[in-house]
Amino acid sequence: MADTPGRIRVLLVDDHQVVRRGLRTFLEVQDDIEVVGEASDGEEGLARAEELRPDVILMDIKMPGTDGIEALRGLRGAANPARVLIVTSFTEQRTVVPALRAGAAGYVYKDIDPDALAGAIRSVHAGHVLLQPEVAEALLAQDDQGPPSGRGGSLTDREREVLAHIADGRSNREIARALVLSEKTVKTHVSNILMKLDVADRTQAALWAVRHGLTD
Repeated sequence: MADTPGRIRVLLVDDHQVVRRGLRTFLEVQDDIEVVGEASDGEEGLARAEELRPDVILMDIKMPGTDGIEALRGLRGAANPARVLIVTSFTEQRTVVPALRAGAAGYVYKDIDPDALAGAIRSVHAGHVLLQPEVAEALLAQDDQGPPSGRGGSLTDREREVLAHIADGRSNREIARALVLSEKTVKTHVSNILMKLDVADRTQAALWAVRHGLTD
């Protein structure tokens, strides 16, 4: 089937066929979302992501062989721009935190309401970071991990404002509107924030902000 212009192209990566089938069945009725492929483990997911170049990847964490965490690291290593939304039944800190640190743009559970899942896909595609309250709590409990507090000392007041908006899940366009700045200026601030915090992407920056009290 040919891609439909303007639709969010989604790749499903889960080792359970019944889960993939259920996700596909629901997503195929969404006007703005198109499932472009499936994979049954992380290794196949990496290959399909390179081949299909999806906008968003729905990925499980626990899979045989290459799991979701390894796949996330592989996507980053390959500079694949797809946004990854973890869809899993695992809620423990030992799975939540590593997934977000590896570059996931969001983390939702398999019992999520279908309409909420569609909204989550649209949100991460728009550049937002999904940090649910329980995920934020898991991050705050990991104070002995991640960037030390001192790294934020060189941020300017404006950069802290921008970082707070990033942590609240706002896109560059929304931040520009809120702070009455141009998008180009916001992009510059974001680049400076990532450099000063020594983090790889907005998700990592958002985690830093949550852990250090820049957002509720």
